[in-house]
Amino acid sequence: MSSITATPSTKPRQVSVLSDLQAPDFVSNKALLSWIQSIVDLTQPEFIHWCDGSQEEWYLITRKLINKGVLIPLDPELRPDSFLVRSDPDDVARVEDRTFICSAKKEDAGPTNNWRDPVAMMDELRDLFRGSMRGRTMYVVPFSMGPLGGPISQVGVQLTDSPYAVLNMRTMTRMGFDALKQIGENDPWVPAVHSVGFPLADDNGERVLDVVWPSNPVKYITHFPETREIWSFGSGYGGNALLSKKCFSLRIGSYMGLQEGWLAEHMLILKLTSPEGRAYHVAAAFPSACGKTNLAMLQPTIPGWKAETIGDDIAWLRPGPDGRLYAINPEAGFFGVAPGTGEATNPVAMNTVWGNTIFTNVALTDEGDVWWEGMTREVPKHLIDWRGQEWTPEEGTLAAHPNSRFTVPIQQCPTLSEEWYKNDGVPIDAIIFGGRRATNIPLVAEAYNWQHGVFIGATMSSEQTAAAEGTVGQLRRDPFAMLPFCGYNMADYWGHWLNMGEKLGDKAPKIFQVNWFRRENGKFLWPGFGDNSRVLDWICRRVDGLVEATDVAVGRIPAAGTLNLEGLDVSDHDMEKLFEIDSQMWLDEVNLTDSFFAEFGDRLPKQLTTELAGLKKRLS
Repeated sequence: MSSITATPSTKPRQVSVLSDLQAPDFVSNKALLSWIQSIVDLTQPEFIHWCDGSQEEWYLITRKLINKGVLIPLDPELRPDSFLVRSDPDDVARVEDRTFICSAKKEDAGPTNNWRDPVAMMDELRDLFRGSMRGRTMYVVPFSMGPLGGPISQVGVQLTDSPYAVLNMRTMTRMGFDALKQIGENDPWVPAVHSVGFPLADDNGERVLDVVWPSNPVKYITHFPETREIWSFGSGYGGNALLSKKCFSLRIGSYMGLQEGWLAEHMLILKLTSPEGRAYHVAAAFPSACGKTNLAMLQPTIPGWKAETIGDDIAWLRPGPDGRLYAINPEAGFFGVAPGTGEATNPVAMNTVWGNTIFTNVALTDEGDVWWEGMTREVPKHLIDWRGQEWTPEEGTLAAHPNSRFTVPIQQCPTLSEEWYKNDGVPIDAIIFGGRRATNIPLVAEAYNWQHGVFIGATMSSEQTAAAEGTVGQLRRDPFAMLPFCGYNMADYWGHWLNMGEKLGDKAPKIFQVNWFRRENGKFLWPGFGDNSRVLDWICRRVDGLVEATDVAVGRIPAAGTLNLEGLDVSDHDMEKLFEIDSQMWLDEVNLTDSFFAEFGDRLPKQLTTELAGLKKRLS
């Protein structure tokens, strides 16, 4: 058994807010201290706790939550140092309709974001946050996104009254005093404020009884790009409370990238080593439920190939001194969806969560372990479900919530690459876009050039899983897999990608599109999972110019005999269908894309209009 490690540090302390902030001696940034004091004055916590990130602190907070009934310890023989948490049934997922981009101008948020005026929003937030932490401890959570001091890394400080959020932030980021020391006297940081909105004292100072999962019916997840602030109220769950996750790493991060010349992306990072010993690094963007985590933890079926995990969800990319594009995974853990993860689908993930893991909203077995749908072939005869109720298969309900999660340190991943630790990141050889499409999109296609690749990313979509799956017109648009996460106008985001291509020039990564989910008569045509390594093999060899491609209307597909199918039981008919281009169906999709692009008006980059016209001409 091993445990989460952290650099030893000063003993954590709780101090009365009536004295002073009791900041560590090394904190010299007056703006940081002034900001913390302003939030203390607004929220009125009873205590302040400066998080140092130590193992001792982890122990103290977990004991506190065990005593409150928030954390349920799992059997240490089965799942050491691990816990189950059950949230309130009304607080189980991201709240996209309550997520706002508060830019000074509405048009800067764009048509794909919810917008609020920043002045009006801040007035409303201050009313909500006033006294919201009464009777609670405010945790000061300093954290680094990326290796400490790395050229692509950024630092943030989250103030929260949720110890559950603190525990998850410790796993998901480089959290503690080492991160706090990155904020020198004049250094910038991203300020993030979070409250569950459940004070333990009313306006008259009368105590209020706490609940196991405090939250508030009123919820706001707000982002102020120009001032790089995050304010989250009312929810204790997932990305609503772990403000490093989507809020910082993508929404604020994407805007920072626009201003500073880098990219914050909803992408996995994978290292592949060929039988000849050549290493490749790929970044891949997939919408939710399209196999991103499975690909990040790929186990190749082609002899001689090795795959190593660098990241499963977020990539920050910046041009390096040599002119190539370098990427880091700014996170330090996995915040994975549990249902559907099992020995058959992702054995690497299952081997990662052996211990030191927080499970949220999964089921509890009679043996004191966790279970969720898809974890094992055999369904247990009795469980306590995610709501804390008795459950048997005859119930006809789900034992685990569909968005139930595991939070686990990335260092426990058996396929973790040593390059995750590199300060300056890894050079990206290829960028891959994918979606869940039953029709149209071929198994793999290479973009003609960077501009065409940006067009492919901008038109990414998945088809709704319904009886009419595959019908053009039921597309769920998710450009670059960033639809819920882009912190500014999506048209400007596409323009930023186009500008990045110009800057990189001939050193830009090649761009590809993949689709593991093509169907005929309801049957998947491609086996997927480990056999996706065959597609990656072709992509890597295309990067080096070792295999030929055939030009078709939508890109370059593998020339005959260049895709390694040795030992694979896929018929010639199925292979033909995997690359079939139905011109009429594609022309129908072109019309839908034209309507989608029209939503962005004059801000749409003209290069994308050119690419759409080119596609239409090739199809005709």
